[in-house]
Amino acid sequence: MGVSPFRGIRYNQGLVGDLARVICPPYDVISPEQQRLYYEKGDYNAIRLEFPEPAGDKYQVAAVTFHQWLKQGILQIDGVSSLYLHDHHFEYLTEKLVRRGLIARVELQPWGSGIYPHEETSSKAKSDRLQLMRACRANFSPLFSLCQDTEQKEVATILHHVSQEKPLVSVPAGWSTLSGSGEAHRLWAIIDQGIKRELSELLSAQPIYMADGHHRYETALDYQQEMGQEQSAVQNGAFNYVMMELVEFSDPGLVVLPVHRLVRGVEAPVLMGLADRLRDFFDLESVPLKANNSKASGLPADACLGILGLQPGAVVVLKRRQDISLEAMLPADRSQAYREFAVSILNHVVLGGVLSGAKDIEVAYTVDVEEAHRQIREGKYQLAFLLRPARVKMVKAIADARDRMPPKSTYFYPKVPAGLVINPLG
Repeated sequence: MGVSPFRGIRYNQGLVGDLARVICPPYDVISPEQQRLYYEKGDYNAIRLEFPEPAGDKYQVAAVTFHQWLKQGILQIDGVSSLYLHDHHFEYLTEKLVRRGLIARVELQPWGSGIYPHEETSSKAKSDRLQLMRACRANFSPLFSLCQDTEQKEVATILHHVSQEKPLVSVPAGWSTLSGSGEAHRLWAIIDQGIKRELSELLSAQPIYMADGHHRYETALDYQQEMGQEQSAVQNGAFNYVMMELVEFSDPGLVVLPVHRLVRGVEAPVLMGLADRLRDFFDLESVPLKANNSKASGLPADACLGILGLQPGAVVVLKRRQDISLEAMLPADRSQAYREFAVSILNHVVLGGVLSGAKDIEVAYTVDVEEAHRQIREGKYQLAFLLRPARVKMVKAIADARDRMPPKSTYFYPKVPAGLVINPLG
């Protein structure tokens, strides 16, 4: 598996001005309302490439826009192959944080051959991304991956020295993927041959764990197969690589949020008996809502999950009973790490077990606890299952076991933006 520099395509600041007006979040966290807002933010916003509006052949429209911007000089390709150091500044729960990543081109390999997934995926998103990749032949946003620096922290030391130089790009606080303050970015292009070679060698020797971008990685594999059939003589074609931002597992700015579940469609008799059925497997504790932190799940460390809507004015906290084994309700063919994971217990024991009699159940997802409270308060959903964030160690343990978490188990915050650096595949 190779980690290498590439000639990135970037916005020409002399023509577009403030880059905060032209970058946007990746497609999978943008609602239709937000999509329109980013379109209105400026004529050159990357939303037109990353997540084009459904008008005609939206993929071809994105491709025409991309090539027009290149021709007009709105976008320019860097003259030197580079690795890109990216410092992502943001606030979370009033704390100012910085997440440091290295944007590079990573050689595509089948899952398990040096690159490991941690979460299950669906096919719908992959079809959309493949059509966009075919039309535009570019990666507009980097995949977000995790890696482990050596014990000597050689990569961190090199990146620290690079960061002492003046950045190539500084983006003031702009868009945010969650409500609250905006995010700022600093970008350095690493062009020194010796440093590029050393970083490439160090990172190519380490396994890579996919954090955010499973769909896009699998899409890139499909695209590689298509292009390989067309260009069998091209051994080093750009389609054999995908753009990633690599972040170290112990980075102090690495924030993983839980994805809470909203449920409706539960029949009244089932809902009334739910607490008693849950007591067969869990100890239940009622925590008044006023004592709950509205910006985080507020669950104690030994809690499996919490439930809104089960008891008025309270969060019902579920803790595993020590005298009861859940093993029989969890799939025997999954890893022990998977079977101990809270989302697995929610899916198999609660939703697939205790609530299995609710035939018309609907499940929605949110990372925003305040949104979960509001949906329950307004009666739009009957129950909200609140989860604690997955520890990064758990992400790695499940991936190392060659297993995957259930879909929507993790939300790595904040998202890496689209448009900061573009990777050409043509």
